[in-house]
Amino acid sequence: MSVTSPQGFRAAGVTAGLKASGKSDVALVVNEGPFRHAAAVFTSNRVAAAPVQWSRQVVGDGRVDAVVLNSGGANACTGPQGFQNTHRTAEKTAELLGISASDVVVCSTGLIGEQLPMDKLIPGVEAAVAALHDDGGADAAAAIMTTDTVAKQAVWVSKGSNGRSASASGTATGSATGSATGSGTGSAADVAAVAPLPYTIGGMAKGAGMLAPGLATMLVVITTDAVVEPFGLDAALRDAVRVSFNRADSDGCMSTNDTVVLLASGASGAYPDMAEFTAGLTKVCRNLARQLIGDAEGASHDIAITTINAATEQDAELVGRAVARSNLFKTAIFGKDPNWGRVLSAVGTTDAAFEPDQLNVSINGVQICRNGGIGDDRGLVDLGPREVVVEIDLNAGSATATIWTNDLTHAYVEENSAYSS
Repeated sequence: MSVTSPQGFRAAGVTAGLKASGKSDVALVVNEGPFRHAAAVFTSNRVAAAPVQWSRQVVGDGRVDAVVLNSGGANACTGPQGFQNTHRTAEKTAELLGISASDVVVCSTGLIGEQLPMDKLIPGVEAAVAALHDDGGADAAAAIMTTDTVAKQAVWVSKGSNGRSASASGTATGSATGSATGSGTGSAADVAAVAPLPYTIGGMAKGAGMLAPGLATMLVVITTDAVVEPFGLDAALRDAVRVSFNRADSDGCMSTNDTVVLLASGASGAYPDMAEFTAGLTKVCRNLARQLIGDAEGASHDIAITTINAATEQDAELVGRAVARSNLFKTAIFGKDPNWGRVLSAVGTTDAAFEPDQLNVSINGVQICRNGGIGDDRGLVDLGPREVVVEIDLNAGSATATIWTNDLTHAYVEENSAYSS
């Protein structure tokens, strides 16, 4: 259940010594084709890390042969030397694999404002190439972890026989912009058409803090052995990210390094129905996004905030995000206090369409606010379980959206107050 579950991919995760902990810190995912089509989305933070600047150029032609990732250093705000280090990483990877550096995406994660120790990273890249394996996905997922407590992976497999339904799986317990696509290499028309065949989508992600759309201090690599052209991958990825990583909002803090890259090898020979493919990709992205929230630094509750009966989907998302960003609400959930007044006060800061006297709020199935006023006894709400479901009814339309967040705990403050020391 990893990025090597689809056919046509090898991966590795090794220890280069970038982390003081001695844990693995360099990962590599290689697309062995026959196609090497790709699409990606990146952080919208104007202070973008060197690997983001490099990788935006790489995906411009819709072709990516390999993704090399390191934890233990973000290579952000490191000036010209930082960009040169990214370029050098891509060149070394390309040299060892016999490919072009312009087809190597580079991703980094860790502390901002420090140069990468290239005397350790380059040997790490060499070790990762030597360790490449068709079952190396789990090792790669472990190597990109920073403050994560668990590796995050997910897989979806189409049925293939009828081209319709499929299932998703994972070990579950962030707005994205910036992508370019092009012609890639080869054409789907070059592969002989066959009856519907099964295909697989696999993914890995890292992220536990600084989680907010655009994207969410996340590095995500998704692979598929379906035959999909770059423009199709781009459209499907943007649609999937919009309702998954775009709606993971842990602490409202936007990263400088976020990258979600989708690689297609075409090795299954399956030509997917794009609606089915997008649905499967969305399941993988949602699974990974929920795992990110479930591993948020110090969190004791995972919170799904669903806004219903909104005038537009944008209104529903806006309202949910306002509540997710409320520290008063998040601390109330940490204290197991179903304080619905904090929900309404956050909703009221938005310009979404609603009438205050028509708002309803339920927490874990108990409608504690009815028509903008007192509802059922708040004492009926059980906030003991980790999962918390908040439903906000705007009574203004038929649109809905869910934002995933978590509570604000002492542990979050403690961990992030000492992150660089």
